[in-house]
Amino acid sequence: MMKKLQYIYVLLALIATSCELDEIPVDTASNEAIFGSESGMQLYANSFYDILPTPDVGVFQKDDLSDFVARNGVDNFLSPNALSPITSTGWDWKPLRNINYFIENAQNSPVQNKEHFIGLARFFRALFYFDKVKRFGDVPWVENTIDIDNEGVLYAGRNDRFEVMEKVLEDLNYAIEHISLESDATSTRVTKNVARAYKTRICLHEASFRKYHTDYQQTATAERWFREVVKEANQITGFTLHRAANLENAYRELFITKVPYADETMLAVALDAGLQVFSSANRRFISPTFGNRPSLTRDFVKMYLNLDGSRFTDAPDYITTTFANEVQDRDLRLKQTIRSGDYHRTENGVPVISPPNFTQTYTGYQPIKWCYDERFPYDDESRNDNAHIIMRWAEVLLNKAEALAELGEMSVSEWGNTIGALRERAGIASSAASVLPTSADPYLVNYYKGKFTDPVMLEVLRERAVEMIFEGLRTDDLIRWKLGELFQSSKMNGIYVPALGEYDLNNDGVMDVCFYQGDRPSSSTPGIAFVRVATSDTAGQIRLSNGTSGEIIWNPGPREWADRKYLYPIPLVDIERNENLGQNEGWK
Repeated sequence: MMKKLQYIYVLLALIATSCELDEIPVDTASNEAIFGSESGMQLYANSFYDILPTPDVGVFQKDDLSDFVARNGVDNFLSPNALSPITSTGWDWKPLRNINYFIENAQNSPVQNKEHFIGLARFFRALFYFDKVKRFGDVPWVENTIDIDNEGVLYAGRNDRFEVMEKVLEDLNYAIEHISLESDATSTRVTKNVARAYKTRICLHEASFRKYHTDYQQTATAERWFREVVKEANQITGFTLHRAANLENAYRELFITKVPYADETMLAVALDAGLQVFSSANRRFISPTFGNRPSLTRDFVKMYLNLDGSRFTDAPDYITTTFANEVQDRDLRLKQTIRSGDYHRTENGVPVISPPNFTQTYTGYQPIKWCYDERFPYDDESRNDNAHIIMRWAEVLLNKAEALAELGEMSVSEWGNTIGALRERAGIASSAASVLPTSADPYLVNYYKGKFTDPVMLEVLRERAVEMIFEGLRTDDLIRWKLGELFQSSKMNGIYVPALGEYDLNNDGVMDVCFYQGDRPSSSTPGIAFVRVATSDTAGQIRLSNGTSGEIIWNPGPREWADRKYLYPIPLVDIERNENLGQNEGWK
């Protein structure tokens, strides 16, 4: 058996070395070792999981490129003149060749349950093409292993993105029908329900894209995709929102457990210190130098409801509320997402009160989601072994709720089962959480530039924002809603500072930060953080919105949005290889 497995590994290595569309996998004397047994097919199918987000960078860093996160510097996507056909990347087809090779050979396999493995392959092909369509729009659809002399495919143009997405839907439906694994106690394998969950994500994205990108003239076709979201969400069984004995921990403990909570987690990467498989969550969120130093913005934090279900932004003095007060009596997810109140960390197991640390955060809203509370060794080394969640039940509820809102079919019972349930888990009074909204929040109407005015839809968007922050969905959300302008116009704002001077951020009687201009003052408080406030809007510096008072405003550098960025440019090197690919509109 060991020799057989070693032979399979060699075959997989040979297949993985293909680099271009016209380089087909090497066919050895026999492929029986792979396709002649269930164990061989399973081993090969495991290679498809490489398509999923890796735990090092993780889904938790994808939101750094969004309207909700102030970060160190500006990504090439938004930096003026940084993105171009010369610098563009992502036109990589190696995973597709691997998948198509498997599908072709598996169809001739004598293995009894080969359809299960073909279903897995087609699921991953759907994910592959979904990512390619999101990035590039029109892409070539290839569903067979390409012969080296097949110039009709190798040098053909791109297929229409909407045709490709129909193929993606076919692959997803096939996967849902044929994947035989219904559930997985480890939450680490693709099951029938995982395929259904991804279908809700993909169909929601496609429906919104068709509705809001009106220049494609596909608005009339959006409804069918919204209905696919609702239909598939209703087919998923066996999951619920994770509940802990104390609601103040129920949300956050999902993201700092080593073993995924299978009640809510649908798919995750389980990390293992023994196998040296880690993520870098603590370092990327906490280190002032290793990652992007992400900090949440005040405009985002304003979206969290009060515990009684009322809107924080309805209070007449909400703009001038200081940090220590604004985090009190709010949706419990807020204190499970950022440092606030009596939050403490440990250093070698010793508890240490830990207010926002302005040597690590730009805005004062310092994330703790995904991060261990223990400092050593996690802040200094990439040693996190908490499970890396990729798909969970809460997202399915949000996908369904948004589709129902778009269809105008949200009922009181559906609201209670989706948004209401999420809010109750967050500590919102059930009497308020279960009420279907009837008035539009003017704060959200203004934030979303008037694109959304329906009260139900706005509250769904609020819930999606606060529930899914740092789970890698926000950038795609702005793209599908055609709200790219928010990438540039969103304020990188932070806590309200009434005047220059020292402040206690957690009401423990100890000053935590000193804001100053000119010469740095002295302070009698050990360990206090000093923040120099700039007198003008300068890249790489912090200022206050009113000069010596107001909201913190962080300037990471110039950000530039243009509608051509809804699609990445086709890399120049690939156009030079095949001029029939053409270029996306607006790129030269």
